[in-house]
Amino acid sequence: MQANITHWVRAFRLRTLPLALSSIAMAGFLAAAVNAFRWSVFILCILTTIFLQILSNLANDYGDSIHGADSAHRQGPLRTVQSGAISASSMKRAIIFFATLSFVCGMTLLFTAFGSNWRGILFFLVVGIMSIAAAIAYTVGKKPYGYAGLGDISVFIFFGLVGVLGSYYLFTQTLDELVILPAITCGLFSVAVLNINNIRDIESDLLAGKYSVPVRIGRKNAVIYHWIIITGGITAACVYTFRNFQSPWQLLFLLSVPLLIANMVAVTKKKPSGLDPYLRQMALATLAFVLLFGTGLLLASR
Repeated sequence: MQANITHWVRAFRLRTLPLALSSIAMAGFLAAAVNAFRWSVFILCILTTIFLQILSNLANDYGDSIHGADSAHRQGPLRTVQSGAISASSMKRAIIFFATLSFVCGMTLLFTAFGSNWRGILFFLVVGIMSIAAAIAYTVGKKPYGYAGLGDISVFIFFGLVGVLGSYYLFTQTLDELVILPAITCGLFSVAVLNINNIRDIESDLLAGKYSVPVRIGRKNAVIYHWIIITGGITAACVYTFRNFQSPWQLLFLLSVPLLIANMVAVTKKKPSGLDPYLRQMALATLAFVLLFGTGLLLASR
């Protein structure tokens, strides 16, 4: 039984959760800065996001094993379906279970945030169903969009725009056009994590017919792309701070920039087999960036 639990924990890929939670934390900080923060909404956002991220990870484990991307040529950690630690049928049941959890928790979130505002509930219900579908369809199905190189766009939308703008609206029932800038930051940093993963797996993905961005543009250009998306995220945060400047506290997020630079340098210099630790490092750097950004914003607004 203990071994089974260990296998499931590995399949959940808990190290990806800091990245998933960063967009919710960013939205929470932005809402708190305008005195619209609600703990009930925040906790339900966190739970829904965790369930969706685990759902995505399980679907990715299942889909890549079925389609052959998780093979002996892969540089990253051995996946549970690929290794036989978890059967494909058990993984499918787990995917259904977490899709259900995501839906139930998401509906609870919507009723908590909107009350009897059915227009808001229906709109976000559609967004929620799209999120669940996107999590599953990334690597599962006859034509998974992750194999067509569209994963970066999906991650940017759901980890950035939907994660930050959507959550911010759940708190405030309004949208500030400037909020799109920190949403872009979270989205681009999330894409950077995916890019490291895809650079690491570039050879095995090519063999499996998974045409990620690094497979399509090559390792050298993928490294340049990595620098562009991370510097783009930093730039978006700087523009937001400049447009909304109230206090030097808002520059606190700059303390995390060396972590991001270290990641870019590592991706440039390391071989694919040595990139795996930098997935976690980029996810934690993103969370650190968000916490410093949000703390500075709150100190400036007080």
